[in-house]
Amino acid sequence: MKFSESLKKNEQFRFVYKNGKSYANKYLIMYVKENGTDRNRIGISVSKKVGNSVVRHRVTRLVRESYRLHENIFNSGLDMVIVARPAVANVSYFEVENAVLHLAKLHKLIKVYFYFD
Repeated sequence: MKFSESLKKNEQFRFVYKNGKSYANKYLIMYVKENGTDRNRIGISVSKKVGNSVVRHRVTRLVRESYRLHENIFNSGLDMVIVARPAVANVSYFEVENAVLHLAKLHKLIKVYFYFD
């Protein structure tokens, strides 16, 4: 990911859970907190309720790829934690992508572009 880093430590996840704002949809929950830097940090959490390790890793890859392809339209300076819900286990990439973008719009994380002719 070009503009982003990963959240790795449990304390970082807990800080975003406790102090961040959350929105949810059918497949994902997104917690967001400003981090005071010019880079985004993203963490993805997929519990055993979602499925076995193959399913969990697939979901993680789908969420990461959805974010990676659209990271240039996200505002900077954010810590984001995306938590997968069990319903995401059997969905396609496009549904995961739509879920990520939907939550980004709810959080108002997407940059607004104006085109002038």
